[in-house]
Amino acid sequence: MKKSGILHRELAYQVASLGHGDMIVIADSGLPVPREVKCIDLAVMKNVPPFLSVLDAVLGEMVVEKAVVAEELLPNSMLVEAVKERLQPVPVETVSHQSLKEISREAKAVVRTGEWTPYANIILVAGVAF
Repeated sequence: MKKSGILHRELAYQVASLGHGDMIVIADSGLPVPREVKCIDLAVMKNVPPFLSVLDAVLGEMVVEKAVVAEELLPNSMLVEAVKERLQPVPVETVSHQSLKEISREAKAVVRTGEWTPYANIILVAGVAF
């Protein structure tokens, strides 16, 4: 039995299988998941698990070279700052929410959280550890 890190089998597998440039999306409970993209549904109830907790778990195991959030998230300055702190020095780009949904079609997986904060979605682009 695994004793640390991501314990969820599907999520651990998806993170471990990412190659350079592959994308994974950490999403709020309302982001539509494209039919062709794997959905790892962690949502149990409103705000369980929260977006930032899932982001922390993934960032603990994934090399990230770039992140993308929706411009519509920017008014939520507390969440934006929390995301940027966690990702530092990784650049965080902004695109429209519609563009974020389109880009997510190319992701290896969308991880659905129980988050109820509008636009609490992030695309993480895998980097390399060397």
